[in-house]
Amino acid sequence: MDYRKTNAPSNTVTRDMMKLSADTGNVYETVAIIGKRANQISVEMKQDLEKKLQEFASFNDNLEEVFENREQIEISRYYEKLPKPTLIAAQEYEEGKVYYKNPAKEKNNF
Repeated sequence: MDYRKTNAPSNTVTRDMMKLSADTGNVYETVAIIGKRANQISVEMKQDLEKKLQEFASFNDNLEEVFENREQIEISRYYEKLPKPTLIAAQEYEEGKVYYKNPAKEKNNF
């Protein structure tokens, strides 16, 4: 999933937890699924940002260079304006785009 093209809201949204947890039947399991997916998205976003900022990396420290890197500042601002990973994960879960399985439940079925 490309987190840059998501339709997740950029602000916090109130959600009906009973409706949200209808698939799993457990509110805590639903929150755990969304939390784990949010961690995956967060890691992906961080790696992407570090890769883009690596282009501007310099190994000498001087104050003049801080003011000259407008591109680096713009990239950072872009990532700050993106929806937070938890909001993206919750939106993906609501849309049914998250694959999950519970090994404990599968073990009981056999």
